[in-house]
Amino acid sequence: MTTRHNPWPAGTPCWVDIMVGDLKRSQRFYAEVLGWSFDDGDPALGGYTNARVGDLVVAGMSPTMPGMQDAPHVWTVYLATNDVTATDHAAREAGARVLAAPMAIGTMGSMAVWTDPSEAAFGAWQAGLHTGYQLSNQPGAVTWCDLTTPDAHGARDFYARVFGYQYQDIGPQPGDYAMFTVPGEDRPAGGIGVTPADYPDSVPGWAVCFEVADADAAQARIVAAGGGVVRPAHDSDYGRLVAAYGPDREPFALMTSDPGQQM
Repeated sequence: MTTRHNPWPAGTPCWVDIMVGDLKRSQRFYAEVLGWSFDDGDPALGGYTNARVGDLVVAGMSPTMPGMQDAPHVWTVYLATNDVTATDHAAREAGARVLAAPMAIGTMGSMAVWTDPSEAAFGAWQAGLHTGYQLSNQPGAVTWCDLTTPDAHGARDFYARVFGYQYQDIGPQPGDYAMFTVPGEDRPAGGIGVTPADYPDSVPGWAVCFEVADADAAQARIVAAGGGVVRPAHDSDYGRLVAAYGPDREPFALMTSDPGQQM
């Protein structure tokens, strides 16, 4: 289990959130599947609310904002930064397209959102009072974030230029999949890989995987709560994994990690 109340190292996935079509419906779904509770939404932030496991913040959720009815319902992964303005400059110079320019969120922190050159959306978060998720690698919390894209080589170059990532190939073929570490750290923080051949129509994007105590039981909860399963529970090199989607058909994964393996 990892608990953290200080800002995450720059480049590390530090927060995930989603904009949903029906807030109450999505809150019920994730409460049943992952055991989340929710803070009251902040009207000043359009009803944005934090999800919690126990007392610890693990993710964000908001209703669809005015004028964004056509925006896709997907989990957005935010990478930590010490200076969101500097990250914005670096990202644009490396070929990113700005979706949301750097902005302060009160005293909570500052954020920006881009698409990388492969059109995968990602955000950056500069911590203020809100330092990102406070729990990881524990049931109900994020356990892994990664990017899949047809141009994994180009993506690796982009994120190395913007965040200083260094890579370790672990795929069956060089370049298929690599874990990245951020400057000053020695443990992998996430991964970048080629879009799997059995998902040819998938668009490039960052994905989030949440830890669960029992992947098979969680799969049953997904279906009962109104979601769906893309790939049923199966054994992977790092644990038992389920690929699923939620009430807005937003993709996500669940995993019961193998304690003998470490991502």
